[in-house]
Amino acid sequence: MDLKNYLKDRRQRIDAALDQYLPAEDSLPERLHQAVRYSVFAGGKRLRPILMLAACEAVGGDTEKILPAACAMEMIHTYSLIHDDLPAMDDDDLRRGRPTCHKVYGEALAILAGDALLTEAFIQLSGMNGNTFQADDACRRATHIIARCAGSRGMVGGQVVDMESEGKEINLPTLEYIHTHKTGALILASVQVGALLGGADEASYDALTRYAEASGLAFQVADDILDIIGDQDLLGKDVGSDEARGKATYPALLGLSVARNRARDLRDLALESLAGFGEAAEPLRQIAHYIVDRSF
Repeated sequence: MDLKNYLKDRRQRIDAALDQYLPAEDSLPERLHQAVRYSVFAGGKRLRPILMLAACEAVGGDTEKILPAACAMEMIHTYSLIHDDLPAMDDDDLRRGRPTCHKVYGEALAILAGDALLTEAFIQLSGMNGNTFQADDACRRATHIIARCAGSRGMVGGQVVDMESEGKEINLPTLEYIHTHKTGALILASVQVGALLGGADEASYDALTRYAEASGLAFQVADDILDIIGDQDLLGKDVGSDEARGKATYPALLGLSVARNRARDLRDLALESLAGFGEAAEPLRQIAHYIVDRSF
C-alpha cells in the first residue's frame, strides 16, 4: 500500500469532519472559537484519529460511523498541545510550524481554548449513539477508555511526572511511566476505541492493544531522538528544548544508540502483534514503520 496517500486521504476526511463539528469562527464568543480553530487546523499528522480509523478497518468495521470519536481524539490531543506549550509548562513558541496559541491569542484565551476543545470532545462522544450507530454499550466503553487515558491515570498524570522529573536523575521505570502515560495513553485509546467500535472480538482487541502499547512507546522514543537530531523546519516545533529543560528522555538516560535500538525493538513488537491479521491491517503495519523510521 502507499502509506503517503493513505495518510493524506484519512487526514482529509478527519479535517472535513472537524470543520463540520467545531463551532464556526463567527459564532460567539468569536475570539475563543478562532483560537480553537487556529490550533486544530494549524496542521499536524492526525496520527491518533488515523490510528483509530486503521484499527477499525483492521477488524472490518465501518470507519464512517466512528468519525465523531476520531475527531474527539484529535480535539483532546490538540487541547493537550495548547496547554503543554504554555509558559507554565514547556513555554514553546512554535507548534506545527506556527506560533503557539498563547503567542497569538494570549495565555488566558489559550487555556480556555484548550478547555473548550476537551469539552467539545465529549460532546462528540456523547452524541455518537444518536448520530451514527446503536451500539450503546460500545459507545459507553469507548467514552470511558478515552476519558481514562486522557486524565490523571493517563496523559495528565504523565505530564505531571514529566514536569516533576525535570532536572532530576530518574530510573528507566519512571521514564517509561512518563512516556506510556503522557504520549502512549492517547495512542492506546485511539487503537482500542477503533477496535471496539469496529466490532473486534476479544482476541483481536487484545492483539491491537499490544500493538498500541508498543507503538505508543515507540512514538515517544522516536520523538526523544528527533529532539536531538531533527530539523526544526521539518518538525514544525522547537528542537533541543528537552535537553535545555533537563527533561527525562531515552537518549539522555540510555544514550542515542540504545534509544534507537529500543525504538526498533518496540516497532518489531508492534508488528508481531499483528501476525494474526490479514491485509486489512497493513495500514497499521506501515504506520508502525513510519513512527520509528522517521527518527533515522
